[in-house]
Amino acid sequence: MGLSKTLRETKPFIQLPEEIFSQIDQAAEIRKFPAKIHIFNQHDPPTGYLYVIKSGLVEIVVLTPGGVEMIVDYRKTGSFFGSTPIFTDDGYAAGARTVKETECYLIPKSLLSKITINYPHITEYFNKAIYSRMRNLYSDMVSDHAKSTLAQMEAYPFKKRLSEIMSTPVETCTPDTPIKDIARKMIQRSISAILVCDINHQLTGIVTERDLVEKVIARDTSDARALNAGEVMTPQPYTMAPDTFMYEATTYMMGHKLKHLPILDRGEIVGIVTLQDLMKFRSQKSMLLIGNVSKARTVEDLIFAREEIIKVARALMSENRSHIETMEIISYIHHRIIQRCYEIVLDEMKRKGNNPPDIKLCFIIMGSGGRKEMLLGPDQDNGFIYEDFPDDMIAEVDAFIVPFAEKLVAALARIGYPRCDGQVMVNNPLWRGRLKDWQARVSDWIRVPEAQKVRYSTIFLDFMPIAGDATLCRELREIVHHEIKAHPLFLYQMMELDFKHKVPLSLIGRFSLEKDKKLKGKLSIKQAGSIFIVDCVRMFLLEQQVDATTTIERIDQLVKLKVINLETAEHIKAAFEAFTFLRLRNEISLIEQGKFPSHYLDPYALTKNEQDLLKEAFRVASKLQDSTKRHFSKIVG
Repeated sequence: MGLSKTLRETKPFIQLPEEIFSQIDQAAEIRKFPAKIHIFNQHDPPTGYLYVIKSGLVEIVVLTPGGVEMIVDYRKTGSFFGSTPIFTDDGYAAGARTVKETECYLIPKSLLSKITINYPHITEYFNKAIYSRMRNLYSDMVSDHAKSTLAQMEAYPFKKRLSEIMSTPVETCTPDTPIKDIARKMIQRSISAILVCDINHQLTGIVTERDLVEKVIARDTSDARALNAGEVMTPQPYTMAPDTFMYEATTYMMGHKLKHLPILDRGEIVGIVTLQDLMKFRSQKSMLLIGNVSKARTVEDLIFAREEIIKVARALMSENRSHIETMEIISYIHHRIIQRCYEIVLDEMKRKGNNPPDIKLCFIIMGSGGRKEMLLGPDQDNGFIYEDFPDDMIAEVDAFIVPFAEKLVAALARIGYPRCDGQVMVNNPLWRGRLKDWQARVSDWIRVPEAQKVRYSTIFLDFMPIAGDATLCRELREIVHHEIKAHPLFLYQMMELDFKHKVPLSLIGRFSLEKDKKLKGKLSIKQAGSIFIVDCVRMFLLEQQVDATTTIERIDQLVKLKVINLETAEHIKAAFEAFTFLRLRNEISLIEQGKFPSHYLDPYALTKNEQDLLKEAFRVASKLQDSTKRHFSKIVG
C-alpha cells in the first residue's frame, strides 16, 4: 500500500487536497529497519520524522520507574508512531522497537508543520491522542504507586510477550529437504527444531529432535535416513501471535506437551519459542499459579493457589502499565483454578461410580468472570448448558447433575469463591438446563422484562464457557441475539433499571457517601462507577448484535462500528482503568489487613490527585449514562 493511499484512508489526513498528498509523497523517505532494533528510545532527541509503517510490526516500549522496559502497544502496517515531538514540544514519551524487519515512510516535521498551518485539525487530532485529562491523571497515579525494581521484576514474566523472547530469524526448510541436511543444520546452529514451509513460505510443519529420534533413528529400516522433511515432520503445528502473553503460552505449551511454538504474525513466520525459553523467565509465582494449578490433585491444592493470587496482584500493581491487563491476568488464573476444580470434582464423582450421562454439557461462568474482569474477591456466578436431550432422560441427567452441582459449588466455596447472594449458581435449577430450556428462560426475561428478570439478564449476558463443550455456548449466544433483535424494547428496560442509580458526585463536585451504618462514609467503586461503563457498553454492543468479551474489547468494537468516536472511547477506557486501579489497590490493602476484599472505600482517605482521578472517572461514567439514555429512549419515542 502506497503512502498516499494509506493517508487517504486514515484519520486525520482523510479529505486533504490532492496537492498535499503529492507534497508528502515527494518529501517522504522510505527506510528499512532490521528486526529487534530500537528506531528510537524513550527520551531520545527527536529524529524530526513522523513514522508510518509500510510493512512490519513495531512495539511501543516504556521504562518503568525501576528501569524495566515494558511493551505498552503494538503498531502494524498503516499505523503511525513518533508523533509526540512532531506536534508538541515534548520528547519521545516511549521508545519504538521492531519485532520483525520493518519498512517505514518517514514524513519530515518541517513539511507537516507547514501543512498544519492551513489544516490545524491534524495537530488537534494528534494532540487529542497524546493528551487526555483522564489518561494523564491515571499515568501520574500509576507512577506514584510504582514500587521497587524487585517487585517489578517479579511481575515481569506475567506481562512479557512472546515477541520479547522469541528467536528470530527462524531456520526453515522445504518438504523435500533430506533429513540428513536437517540434522546437520540443527547441529551447526545448536537448535532443536526447523520449520517446514511450502513454496509460498507458508508454514506446513515442524521437524524437531524428537521427530528425528522417533521417526528416523528408532526405525529399523535401512532407508530411514533417506527420508525427507515432509515424511518426518509434525504437520500443522500449534502456533501463536507475537503479542501473546508469556503466561498464556506457558500454560498452553505445558497443557499440550509442546516444546516448540512457531510465532506467526498474520500467517507470516516471525519467530519461534521453546519451552526452555519460557522457563528462563518464569518466576516462582508464575510456576505455582499457572503451571501447578493444572497439576493440582485436590481442592486443598487449589485453596493454596487461590490464596497466592494476591502476591501476583501486588507484583503486577507495581508496574507502570495498564491495570486492565493486570485484571485480565488475574481473571486468567481464576479461570484455570475454577476449571481445575470442575475437573477434580468430576473425577471424584466418577471414582465413586457416578458416571455422567452421555450428553453434551458446558459449564459457564457469568458476570465479571465471563468478561475476564475478576479481581481478588469474586463470588460464584455459574451455570450449565446441556444439549437438547429427550424428556425421558431428565431423571437420568438430574441423578448425576444435582449432586455434582452441589459438590462443585461447595468445592468452589472452600477454595475461596463465595456463594452468590442471588443464588446464580449451578445448584440452582434456574441456572442450568437444555438449550431449549435456556431459550424459554431468556425469551421470558426479554419479553417480560420485570426488574428481577432484568437483573438476572445483566449477570447472564456476559456468559462464557469454562469447561465442557463450548459449541453450546455459541448456540446460546445466537439465541440471545435473536431474542433481543425481535424485542429491542428490552434494551430500554435494561437502561431504565440501570439508570435509577447515579454516580456518587454532587453538582459542586463533592462525593456522595453511603449513610448505611456498615458502609457509612464510603462509596462503591464498582456499583457506583465501573458498573455503569460495563452496562452501557454492553447495551450498545447487544444492539449491534456483535460479540466481544472484555469491556475494553467491546469499546473497540463500538469504535469500529462508528457507534462512538475514538476520543470518547479513550476517555471511557481511561475511566474504566482508573476504577480498576483504585479498586484493586483497595482490595490488596484490605486483604493485607486480614479483611475480605471489597469495592467500597473512603474517597477522602485518598490523596488530592487520587480524588481528582476518581471524580473525573465518575464524570466520564455519568456522561456515558446520559448519552446511553438518550440513545435508547428513542426506542420508545
